[in-house]
Amino acid sequence: MTRPQHHQGGSVFDRRQGVRFQAALTDAIELGYQGGKTIFDEYVREMRPRFQAKRTFQRTIYRQAELAQCDLWEPSKPVPVGWGQTRRGYVVTTQSCWSRAFAGTLVFSKEAPDILYGLARNLQRLGIRPQKLVWDREAAIAGMGKPTALFLAFCGALEVGWIILDPGDCQAKGQLERQHDYLEKNFEPRRWFANHLDFQHQLDAWSEKANGRQHRTTRDVPADRLADERKRAPLGEITVDTDKRWVVRVGQQPFVRVDRSDYSVDPRFAGRRVEIRVSQTVVTATVLDTGELAARHQRVFAGGQTLVDPKHQDELERQRQRRRDRKQDVEVQQRDLSVYDALIA
Repeated sequence: MTRPQHHQGGSVFDRRQGVRFQAALTDAIELGYQGGKTIFDEYVREMRPRFQAKRTFQRTIYRQAELAQCDLWEPSKPVPVGWGQTRRGYVVTTQSCWSRAFAGTLVFSKEAPDILYGLARNLQRLGIRPQKLVWDREAAIAGMGKPTALFLAFCGALEVGWIILDPGDCQAKGQLERQHDYLEKNFEPRRWFANHLDFQHQLDAWSEKANGRQHRTTRDVPADRLADERKRAPLGEITVDTDKRWVVRVGQQPFVRVDRSDYSVDPRFAGRRVEIRVSQTVVTATVLDTGELAARHQRVFAGGQTLVDPKHQDELERQRQRRRDRKQDVEVQQRDLSVYDALIA
């Protein structure tokens, strides 16, 4: 079988052809043309194809589990996230080039941890370990044409390679682009989502249904071909850590802000440094010097929310009561008024 090669060439003028085309137009003008603009435009339209570089394509044949195309697709409408709010979402999409099996994961940012989480989840759903991942120049993946450190770490942990496409070369992952068009025309219309969890549930069900249909190009069912790929290149266990992490000092108001919402921290650790760890479902805070758990909350994607653990609120009340008790227990010396009279005299 032929090793996949991506499209080469271009559909725009190169520098030499552009110079020739401009020279032809200049000659026409210098000959003394004095007609109208419409006639001149028609002449340009007739001449332009003679100097245009035609882009040619080749038919590509893929091997099992050799390449997986990856990209981001944005739903046409914001996704409900609870509390009467909606939020702009993105779907990390992955498609096996040989089987045409598809998987997608909803995220709410284009940051590397979110995209890599979606990519890891897609590979888990597909259950294969491709030899290379095909990406365009997404900023979190390879913004300047070179893989970022986080993406390199991800690929190293999975022992997979990568292919970064040239700028504007969307045809090189045409399979996934057609799948995006299918999402827009078949998945989104006439659907209503209660929240982001419902969106993901419906997307997974739709993907399973689409993978079970006969593909018009291969004339085979992607799910059946995917089963063969899993035998050839099983994924195994993924141990990649894609959580966001940073360190902060707990303030006098024991809260930490994560993604536009505030989460309570055990007030006993006020003034201490904690490591914040954010996954797609859970927010945790761990004290750096002792390793104690300072907070654990279910993550929300709505903004402007304040989430308070009842245990943290109870501890705040106990601390307030202890401060009140200490004020009552303080003994203040009381002098006899005759002492002040003697001083005045």
